[in-house]
Amino acid sequence: MHGLINRAIQSFVCATYGRSCWLRVTDASRLGFVEFEAMLVYDDDMTSKVMEALSADLDRPQAEVFEDLGTYLVSHPNMEGLRRLLRFGGVSYVEFLHSLDDLADRVRLAVSDLTLPALELRELSATEFQLSCSPGLPGYSNVMVGVLRAMADDYGALVMLSHEGQQQGSDVISIMLVESAFAEGRHFDLGARNG
Repeated sequence: MHGLINRAIQSFVCATYGRSCWLRVTDASRLGFVEFEAMLVYDDDMTSKVMEALSADLDRPQAEVFEDLGTYLVSHPNMEGLRRLLRFGGVSYVEFLHSLDDLADRVRLAVSDLTLPALELRELSATEFQLSCSPGLPGYSNVMVGVLRAMADDYGALVMLSHEGQQQGSDVISIMLVESAFAEGRHFDLGARNG
């Protein structure tokens, strides 16, 4: 597992539940260290052990913890770079949804050795969509539910999301756009400003 993913999990736990929780999780996981390095690659089993220990420590299902991680990745100030990468997908939530097919490629442009599972959006109507998440990264579809929910807030859209489970080998998320301009979205400038 790429160190950036493990580092994001570490950042999420420390920012949300505190450093003491992270230390308990790393101890329970028997990692032998407490800090992940962002540019190293770790055995996938380490990440699985960390998520199992975190779920046990919080007494919450892993799917919920992964979803909270997805929300954190978009909404926390520590992760502004990822939010910007996602917001470059379009000026509306629907445009953002259509940009998800290219997310893995955009991530690879930023970090060449980070490979995310493919995403495929199906537009069933102007307000109904299905997002298929290819296998390859445990918990990825649950993380994407959190990302989709946080991005809806970011755009000011009101959506209903549900994880539909597996269909034809991919996890499927149903997205119902209730209202595209439900609330004022978070401020976003495409161009960076100095000063």
